[in-house]
Amino acid sequence: MKILQLSASYKPAYIYGGPTMSVSMLAEQLIIAGADVTVYTTTANGLTELPVDIANPILIDGVKVIYFKRVTKDHTHLSPSLLTHLWRTAHDYDVIHIHAWWNLVSVLGCLVALICKVPVIISPRGTLSNYSFHNKNNNIKSLMHSWLGKPLLKKCFIHTTSNNEQDVLKAMLPDNAVFNIPNFINLTDEKFSGYMPADHLRLIFFSRIEQKKGLDILLDALKSVTIPYKLTIAGDGNSEYVNQLKKMALDNGIASQVDWVGFQIDKKYQLLYEHDVMILPSYDENFGNVVIESLSVGTPVLVSKAVGLADYVDKNHLGWICETSSVSVSAAISNLASQKLEISRIKEYAPGKISADFDYANLAKKYIDMYTQVIK
Repeated sequence: MKILQLSASYKPAYIYGGPTMSVSMLAEQLIIAGADVTVYTTTANGLTELPVDIANPILIDGVKVIYFKRVTKDHTHLSPSLLTHLWRTAHDYDVIHIHAWWNLVSVLGCLVALICKVPVIISPRGTLSNYSFHNKNNNIKSLMHSWLGKPLLKKCFIHTTSNNEQDVLKAMLPDNAVFNIPNFINLTDEKFSGYMPADHLRLIFFSRIEQKKGLDILLDALKSVTIPYKLTIAGDGNSEYVNQLKKMALDNGIASQVDWVGFQIDKKYQLLYEHDVMILPSYDENFGNVVIESLSVGTPVLVSKAVGLADYVDKNHLGWICETSSVSVSAAISNLASQKLEISRIKEYAPGKISADFDYANLAKKYIDMYTQVIK
């Protein structure tokens, strides 16, 4: 079985957050499981380009990756050389798995693959949500979806990563086969111990800082919280938007209780472990990798209903659910003052639960079963 993973970006382009990690881990774990995997991607790294060899196979953590130059520096990621190479080689693969939508690598790559009559799986990774349609470039997206996107998607298999995303895609494409398999998450081998409750609540927001993540909701909510707390914000984003949020914290009178520590990767799990609760009040989140990362070291979560993993958190009693509103978030945080025993219980229980539910070998088998069914 020869599998091509097609993604507009790939590691080390960590600026794109969770999707970069999810796609790379999928490719790596498929290789470990014995599959033949190749990745076509671009040099995209935000407004800059990755300093990598172009158009030649490179082994990245065991995966054969070919990077192609892009000619646009925005989210369109147009790469004529990638599309030309795909046209020449698509027949070499049994299945082509395309990650994300609304970029020209994904949409035009899908067109090329279908013309070449190779089975295509699309993992939208949140790009086909209602939130995505009604926000940035919504008019362009609607036209593109009507004229090209939807006709292409109807001819593809769909992969979703949460029940919420599955429901959205089934409503949009009722005749398509939809496979629902969660992301691979990097579960650390480090063992943490020594957690002790403090005299204040230690909260952490750990994510890319962009509008859909709901950090504005959290900062607005905290002005009404009267229990003692400290908030750590671990992440980075557009400097103009980050400065707006810092001004919001200042205007709300909470700046002294907020610590902006920037993007973290090497000490990610230690930082998560040291906090009482990780908060992700997103307006839209098809999965939410950080939810599993946090729980893997025992830190409970407070997430909005719009986070794809909210039902998993609720069903398994691994944290608390809120609405995407400052009133709801404020009330949920205030309630945490009386939840010290529950926080301690989750600290003990969550790591084992996550290790079992997101076992690499079991997930790899599910993905390989999906590819096998699609090829047949």
